[in-house]
Order: sequence, then C-alpha cells, then structure tokens
Amino acid sequence: MPSLTFKHGAAACLLATLASGALADDVQVAVAANFLGTMQKLAPVFERESGHKVVMVSGSTGKFYAQIKNGAPFEILLAADDETPERLDNEGAAVEGMRFTYAVGKLVLWSAQPGYVDQQALVLRKNGFQHLALANPKTAPYGAAAVATMKQLGLHEQLAPKLVQGESIAQAYQFIGSGNAELGFVALSQVWKDGKIAEGSGWIVPAKLHQPIRQDAVLLKAGSGKPGAAALLLFLRSEKAKTIIKSFGYDLQ
Repeated sequence: MPSLTFKHGAAACLLATLASGALADDVQVAVAANFLGTMQKLAPVFERESGHKVVMVSGSTGKFYAQIKNGAPFEILLAADDETPERLDNEGAAVEGMRFTYAVGKLVLWSAQPGYVDQQALVLRKNGFQHLALANPKTAPYGAAAVATMKQLGLHEQLAPKLVQGESIAQAYQFIGSGNAELGFVALSQVWKDGKIAEGSGWIVPAKLHQPIRQDAVLLKAGSGKPGAAALLLFLRSEKAKTIIKSFGYDLQ
C-alpha cells in the first residue's frame, strides 16, 4: 500500500521545526542492502549541508524488523518494501505520520559475464546453468519479487533445485560477482551506472511480473524528537536527493 501520511503537511512541518537550528548529532539508520550504495552517495551531501553525521548499518529488511522489535536503537529505517514500515507503524514502533516512499526499486536478472543474459530472459528457459542466486524471499523483498517473477514465467518449479539464497540482496550480488552463481536476481541499483548496466549482462524485469517494490522510510521511536533524524528525512525528499536516487536506477513515486 502506498504511503500517503507524510504528504499532508503536518508531519513535514514538524520535521522542519525539529531540523532547524539544531545541534549536530549522529543519525542511526538501518538501510536496506539494495540502497546501501545510494545511501553512501547521499550521506556525505547530507552531512555537509546539515552538520549531522549518518551512522548506517545495511542488511535485509526482515532482519531489521526483528532487530527493531527487539530494541535495536535505529532512528530511521530505509526499508526495501512498504509493508514492513507500515507494520512497524501499526504496532507502535514508529512515529505516526512520518512514513513515505523514498524510492521504487527495480529487479534485474544479472550475470557478471558479458552477453550471458539476453533481453528475453531465454537463458532462464534454456536452464543451462548450475546456480541461480537470489536474496532470501522470506526476509528480503527483492528475493520475494524474484520468486514472483519466476512463478509468473512458469519457471519456478523447474529452477527451484538451482536456487542459491543469500541472506540479503548484497550477498546474492556477491554470489554472482564471484562466479559462484552464473546469474541471479539483484537490485538494478547494484549494477546501474551512468544510465546503463555497468558490467556483465542483465535483463531488467518488467514491473508487471511482480508487485511494485515501493521502498518506504519511517521514523522509528528512537528517532522521535531527534533533530538529525528529522533533517535526514527532509533531505531524502529534497530535489537534490531525488536526483541522486534516480541516478542509481530507481523510480520515484
């Protein structure tokens, strides 16, 4: 479900009030693995402009959910889906009205080998490989999107014996990049540079083959009243941040 709560003005005004004239502090951010490279580009810009420092940890959204519920002191969650932030909202673990979609992700079937993946994904139907990597679909939204794609293509059952699951989309990428898997499903942002797939070969999965990968940001209870957290959420909605996010292959809602 798309997040609309932030757009009604009151939350934005509250964040602006918190963020203005505040002393510098550290912002504890849980970052979905697919967004790590983008956040590493965004963070220095934010730090220069705000004086606050971003302290980030990356991983799978499902694992972050469990850690947050167990008291992890994250102030902001940048999730790989919209369901987990909504759930945290509903369970009282987040600040009501502060959730919004910061990016819409894209899934890509990728190989580190040039020319290996074709633009009709026939490589999947030919099934001439030993290992197909993906993130754990139980904890990583991009992994769930990969499973949905294979099911839509009618290939999941025959490919299941060859699936190699990474704990996160970052580990799935490592499996492919190291050659331990000939190909696999990763986030487009991991392989996108200067408007194209930077190395190897890939097929950008049509959005109709899986649910939209809406990635929501949410202010967690630990970040309530924290100027740095408020400033970062405002920054993510700025035109400067949006330009950087789009340069990594994401869409914006």
